[in-house]
Amino acid sequence: MTNDLQALTQALRDFAQARDWEQFHSPKNLASALSVEAAELLEHFQWLTEAQSRDLPADKRAEIGTEIADVFLYLLQLADKLGIDVIAAARSKMLVNARKYPEPPVLPPG
Repeated sequence: MTNDLQALTQALRDFAQARDWEQFHSPKNLASALSVEAAELLEHFQWLTEAQSRDLPADKRAEIGTEIADVFLYLLQLADKLGIDVIAAARSKMLVNARKYPEPPVLPPG
């Protein structure tokens, strides 16, 4: 795991410990919270057209950034509780996807 992610994970541990929240941070509860935050992220895009979703005003982008942070932080906490290196897991999944969905062959012109 990169140093930035390690530092952020430790900061999340310290934050929860200082507030005695560790008792609530079971993998099940963290996964549930992650799902709720992902739904809150999705809510920002509800009823937008494809074009509108690509051209958001700065204030809306900031709100969405906050929701993305919530999702990311819960994901890091869940991975930490389960001893999963998110970077290694993501790299592994990208390799699986590359095998599952290979690049299409380049056809010769004409």
